Amino acid sequence: MGMYFGEILDFLRGTRVMKIRIAAPDDAERLQEIYAPYVEKTAISFEYEAPSVEEFRRRIENTLCRYPYLVAIVSDEIAGYAYAGQFHTRAAFSHSAEVSIYIDEKYHRDGIGTALYKEMERILSMQNVYRVYASVACTEGEDEYLTDRSIRFHESKGYKQVAKHNECGYKFGHWYSLVYFEKMLCDIPENVESFVPFSQLADTQ
Repeated sequence: MGMYFGEILDFLRGTRVMKIRIAAPDDAERLQEIYAPYVEKTAISFEYEAPSVEEFRRRIENTLCRYPYLVAIVSDEIAGYAYAGQFHTRAAFSHSAEVSIYIDEKYHRDGIGTALYKEMERILSMQNVYRVYASVACTEGEDEYLTDRSIRFHESKGYKQVAKHNECGYKFGHWYSLVYFEKMLCDIPENVESFVPFSQLADTQ
């Protein structure tokens, strides 16, 4: 994709189209609506209670200071979103980032996650981020709260498992593990340029 705003992609089913744009604080209510079922009905999120709309608004605003926060729109409705954040707080980690993605259940398998990650990785590369990580909940046997769908998704996008924290999360009376995936966005350059905060990058577009 080219610019962040107004780009149209051919949607993968039928004749519908999908647009990806930067999230805005006013998207908080819809994003909270998408995220809440992940908290309340699954172990994909390790939160016990869904954040309020006000908390979601704060998270969007804070994220956009340094990292991309993107939404995918289908038929004038936000169908999913993805955002990046600090991998770790120390300055030496500034060329790495962690990514997260959530899709409305009715839009699963429509290619939205693929499009969001593609644009996310493109923008992070422009920020001089070279490695991206994703933390994914997993279990030894699928149950009503967690499947390996997210693991399969990340593997299909070129992410490689690099670490696993065994049975570190307890939710719905079950113990769940956490897998860390890594993807190299490019070869490490000989001359490393400074990390560019997303707010500065967006101002130049």
